[in-house]
Amino acid sequence: MADTTTRTLKLLALLQAHRLWSAIELADRLGTTERTVRRDVERLRELGYPVESVRGTGGGYQLAPGGSLPPLVVDEEEAVAIVSALRTAASGSAAGLAEASVRALAKVMQVLPPKLQRRADALRAMSVVLPGEYQAPPIDAETLTTVALACRDATELTFTYAPGERSGSAPGARRTEPLRLVPVGRRWYLLAYDLDRQDWRTFRLDRMRDVAPTTWRFRPRQHPDPVAYVQRSVTESPYRYIARIRLRADADQVRDMVPPQVGRVEDDEDGWCVLVVGADDPDWVVMHVARMGFEAVVLEPPELRAAADRLATRLAAIASRSDR
Repeated sequence: MADTTTRTLKLLALLQAHRLWSAIELADRLGTTERTVRRDVERLRELGYPVESVRGTGGGYQLAPGGSLPPLVVDEEEAVAIVSALRTAASGSAAGLAEASVRALAKVMQVLPPKLQRRADALRAMSVVLPGEYQAPPIDAETLTTVALACRDATELTFTYAPGERSGSAPGARRTEPLRLVPVGRRWYLLAYDLDRQDWRTFRLDRMRDVAPTTWRFRPRQHPDPVAYVQRSVTESPYRYIARIRLRADADQVRDMVPPQVGRVEDDEDGWCVLVVGADDPDWVVMHVARMGFEAVVLEPPELRAAADRLATRLAAIASRSDR
């Protein structure tokens, strides 16, 4: 039975190349007879694989596109390539692709042998990016998949967390009820209920260490919108000033210009929108808003109006010298 199963899986792997195989070729590859190949083909059909037969000279067997995705059989090199590609996609910014990549990566990593995990890790470690290319902080694949599975299974999650320098807090142990993973730009964030602080918190995955699920299951509690909560945490919470600026521009046009990890855009009355940006330096905000080229009105804070006055004075001085 074991030989039959092994041979059938090898046959499936050959057919998944989506080329036409003659019965003689398949029998030679599998070390068996054409009659056995025909029986194995029937066995695959019974399992739901759409194996087509092409009669006549030059005929044979091929795997046709099916109505549903059947289990795949891949070799070691293909498995390593899949993990590497999913890791790359998981850190990308394509809408919808990153979340699906994490789910797929979690499934693959659960069944990947340790030897292949080491090969995939080595491939990532030995890869470099071109100078100037933005590279997100590395996230361990095991951390990513462990958190994703804990969210799916509603299992309490513990980890050591190192907050950003602005917070002034030291690394410490956290005990949480994980809710959702949210990609923002090229970083991953976890929205979870902090059981010790009795409140919702946002955690960056690249700052999490010793991530481990417990045996405790929980019933998901009423929660805020994950995307809105995480974006607000990322763009406002860490900063000294929260700038609110009205812009005479279409909201979607401004969203295309402002990355979600930098600021958020609120709809306003016709022809206007409100940009909300967190910053430690008001001059930085004013300079970038001026570069956007829209009519702008500073709503808050007062420090931002003072920064706008300083920038206007500098620009007027430059223009005056240029005229002379």
